[in-house]
Amino acid sequence: MKRGKKYVEAAKNIDRATLYDAADALALAKKCATAKFDETIEAHIRTGCDGRHAEQQIRGAVVLPHGTGKTVRVLVFAKGAKADEAEAAGADFVGGEELIPKIQNDGWFDFDVVVATPDMMGVVGRLGRVLGPKGLMPNPKAGTVTMDVTKAVNDIKAGKIEYRLDKTNIIHVPIGKASFTEDQLADNFQAIMGAIVKAKPSSLKGSYLKSIVVTSTMGPGVKVSTAKFLG
Repeated sequence: MKRGKKYVEAAKNIDRATLYDAADALALAKKCATAKFDETIEAHIRTGCDGRHAEQQIRGAVVLPHGTGKTVRVLVFAKGAKADEAEAAGADFVGGEELIPKIQNDGWFDFDVVVATPDMMGVVGRLGRVLGPKGLMPNPKAGTVTMDVTKAVNDIKAGKIEYRLDKTNIIHVPIGKASFTEDQLADNFQAIMGAIVKAKPSSLKGSYLKSIVVTSTMGPGVKVSTAKFLG
């Protein structure tokens, strides 16, 4: 795969054989973010889980202390007083049944997170085929199926992110933006890792965290030592 000049130059700063301390790895990932836009710093965590077993399906959410650096658009499925509450909390879009054709037929996806009250899940369930593949389906584990829509909207706007295993048992999460300070990135990373370590399935045999790599959108990956998180 042919790499650009900037990538090749950035990669010279990184020793591929080294497992860096988290703070050093994040500093390197930040330094290697040389694109013309504010790159996202991401973590890719390879686990020893087997997502085919329901009890090893890791999924949850965590509020990043410094947010994600991104404005998140929230859609809330609610009715009556709960719809009013969602609007008051600052949800970008609030609705019910009438939104189904707009999403299903018109391909409207001007939102990043979907929240629903439990009584609306029958309606939202009909969108499973379109929301599911995009990772937008509300889920109680992630706190997006709830009667407390005010808290859900506030948390998401404050920088709540969801983490889950992909098909290859890797968790991909944003840590922040390259414009963040090293301390802000480190705080966010510690919050994410704390939540993921806590989510370790009790049925798991063998190692839980196989590898951790942090990277910027366009930059090379930096390996992080997992030792600190396995204690």
